[in-house]
Amino acid sequence: NKGVIINGNVELIPCPTITTWDGTSWDNGTPTLALGAILNGNYDTGIQGNLTTCNLTVNAGVTLTISDNTYLEVDNDIIVDGTLNVASNGGVVQNSDTATVTENGTITVTKQTAPLNNWYEYTYWSSPVANETIGTALAQAQPTRRYSFNAQNFEDSFRETNNDNSQVPGQDDIDDNGDDWTFVNNATVMQPGVGYAATHAEALFIGPPMSSPPYQFDYVFEGPFNNGVITVPIYRNDAQIADINWNFIGNPYPSAVDVDLFINENVISNGLLDGAIYLWSQKTEPSETENGNEQLNFTQSDYALINGAGETAGGEGVVPNRYIPSGQGFFVSFSDALPSNTGNVVFNNSMRVTGNNAQFFRGSIEDTTEKIRVNLTSDNGVFNQILVSYVDGATDTFDGFYYDAPRNLSSGANSIIYSRIDNNDKKFAIQGRDPNSINDNEVIELGFYTSIDVSTIYTLSLAEYQGSFIASNAVLLKDNLLNTYHDLKQSDYNFTSTTGEFNDRFEIVFNESALSTDDLTITSAVLNITELNTGDVKFSITNNLTITKVEILDLLGRTVYQFKGDNSTEIYDLSAMSKSAYFAKVHLSNGQILTKKAIKQF
Repeated sequence: NKGVIINGNVELIPCPTITTWDGTSWDNGTPTLALGAILNGNYDTGIQGNLTTCNLTVNAGVTLTISDNTYLEVDNDIIVDGTLNVASNGGVVQNSDTATVTENGTITVTKQTAPLNNWYEYTYWSSPVANETIGTALAQAQPTRRYSFNAQNFEDSFRETNNDNSQVPGQDDIDDNGDDWTFVNNATVMQPGVGYAATHAEALFIGPPMSSPPYQFDYVFEGPFNNGVITVPIYRNDAQIADINWNFIGNPYPSAVDVDLFINENVISNGLLDGAIYLWSQKTEPSETENGNEQLNFTQSDYALINGAGETAGGEGVVPNRYIPSGQGFFVSFSDALPSNTGNVVFNNSMRVTGNNAQFFRGSIEDTTEKIRVNLTSDNGVFNQILVSYVDGATDTFDGFYYDAPRNLSSGANSIIYSRIDNNDKKFAIQGRDPNSINDNEVIELGFYTSIDVSTIYTLSLAEYQGSFIASNAVLLKDNLLNTYHDLKQSDYNFTSTTGEFNDRFEIVFNESALSTDDLTITSAVLNITELNTGDVKFSITNNLTITKVEILDLLGRTVYQFKGDNSTEIYDLSAMSKSAYFAKVHLSNGQILTKKAIKQF
């Protein structure tokens, strides 16, 4: 930059040199962060390419389009006398916190919802532009289902089970008297960095072309871009110290925000937040047995999580990347460690990035940290995920939300899997552990909870793993109830359960020496179960072992038949057993127990 002398001081003139676009070419070379740009003809970044410039003027009658997966980066000011349109996955970054945006023409940012299966599914919003109103930006939303969140009203001193309106001391992440969500009307101005929740309008889900959901809808925000340092007030209700201090905020910019830079500012630097980000990723239908203040409530287990140790998928099953897209609202928790119960979350331009602006998540693993992701699914729609990450800075004890993020509303979910930490009763979706702890003797304690009282087959599967140690070792799931080991790298693990909370049933271990050679090589694949026309069922094991006992269990885990055995092949009369799915627990001569699902057809 060049300078001029004013009253004896040298004042820098930003962008002293300009290049002009005429709709076909630049008259003074391609703009850069040191070369300003004037658009005197239409420009589409999807055709002409990303636009990087020192400052920008869009002349009257000219349209600048920032297409999906492209960006506009401006070091300083933006003046729009014409039209500037930003597509849902396009991004606009201004580098200077003091830069201005002047809207003499029209500026719009379009954001597309995640796929919606029903009108009552919520989207979490945040405005990327200034002075926008609820009635304009969320015009397609159901007018009676648009809300903001009052953190100062949130108090969670009592918990219930399965939405039964009981009042037992404890926490379930639900406000006790239901006054934490507040209706917002058409005239409400969307404040920068504040989160808003809304469903799509019911009327827009009826009739053609709405015939086969899911659908995605475009919402348009109009106004000058938010820019620079933005502070968002957050609150903590100290009437109850044991609950989580939820606050609903959002990305205030028309570009993605880097999660690590956001956490560095608001967790590591000032200690304001606990350290985890909760992103709504709804998949499960609302249920009358989910805790909440309505007759039907969504499960809080559908939140995706990000913290310093990694990320876990929400209800949609997609692991988020470490960027918050524009227009996205999310939950954070105010730390109990600070003396004041009020504070300000800080956003600034240094957190903004030019890419990674998809509305909802894409999964990617780019580091070499030792990590394991385990999914819990079922034959009736259960899905949730845990992450155990061996990351620098973490210990094997509770390190706060930055490394150890509890699952939201654990006690209200129908079924969940979680990891456990000694001397802590929280149910963790993400657990950070000391990298020095991962060795042959490592034990990861898992817990399982279910309130489902109908026949259900649950499945634990290894969704993803990384790191040299985990890659070179088996990942063994130990079922302490059945006294079995199962290598999740080889296949998924099916099981049944009665209702309740089981904190000592499952463990993950890596120590193959704890098992015999037979244990390690024998899987349920070598067990054959054949139903004969006579009503008999043949059980055979294809190796040198013999069958010592066979137990037949129904889908609730109850033993309905039990037989002794002495051979590698045994035939039992099961003609009186009704047609249904069952589990067979086959005890072998080496002490191993194989569990396999079978369906009786005759």
